[in-house]
Amino acid sequence: MEGTVDGFRYGAVTQVAAYLMACLGGALGLRCIVRSLPNARSWKPGWLALGATCIGCGIWTMHFIAMIGFHVQETRVRYDAATTVLSLVVAVAVVGIGVFIVGYRGTGGGALAVAGGVTGLGVAAMHYLGMAALRLNGDVAYDPVGVVLSVLIAIAAATAALWSAVTIRGFLTSLGASLVMGVAVSGMHYTGMAAVSVHVHDTTGGTWAGDSPMSLLLPMLLGPVVFLLLAGVAVMFDPLLVLGERPPVAQRGSSTEGRAATNSGGKQHTSRHEKKSPVRRR
Repeated sequence: MEGTVDGFRYGAVTQVAAYLMACLGGALGLRCIVRSLPNARSWKPGWLALGATCIGCGIWTMHFIAMIGFHVQETRVRYDAATTVLSLVVAVAVVGIGVFIVGYRGTGGGALAVAGGVTGLGVAAMHYLGMAALRLNGDVAYDPVGVVLSVLIAIAAATAALWSAVTIRGFLTSLGASLVMGVAVSGMHYTGMAAVSVHVHDTTGGTWAGDSPMSLLLPMLLGPVVFLLLAGVAVMFDPLLVLGERPPVAQRGSSTEGRAATNSGGKQHTSRHEKKSPVRRR
């Protein structure tokens, strides 16, 4: 028997919350990656890792907030905790691969295509691994066209995000890029969900194991959400992350050079004046 699938059980609440978390993770990740680029004295691996974790947590949080609204009328929906956690690890790891590629190799020479492809495939793998965590009295099937389309959207979104991370510097432009990234990630998720169908078993009662969405997902989402909020506080108190300013060392260096040039110019002017005014002899 075909099950009645409803992906919007709580209306627009889960959709809006999921989109905002994707935007938050994208915005924080972009600013952290920007922070690693101009300042040679910054700890580059640390900033890249922080950026990758922010983006990965944002994507994973978006997925499972949206999944709170997933409901099959004929059966209860539960989740396997180990598979759910594994999907978070996959999300952070594959985003990290792409971020480190463009962070050290830039966007030229095919590096962006490789990084975007790996990250996009990884994000899609995270999505379908999270779907594999579903435990219900039935079988989940996918429309191949919808699956392929969702993977292509994931690759395009990942490539655009990585390009933005190493190209865009201003705060407002990064904010706009994160909003677009949120649309792309949400579009990939709901495209994949549109390909889902559930064949419910005729048996009643069900013997499948797992935790209910509220008992598992809400406590599990707390960790990534708190991490993103703490990363947001770090961004707020670092002007280099917020405004994309030049490092203070570079500014002091330029001002010192300017003063040195002024002093040298004054010395040259004084020496020319001394040559033009010879000392009178008695």
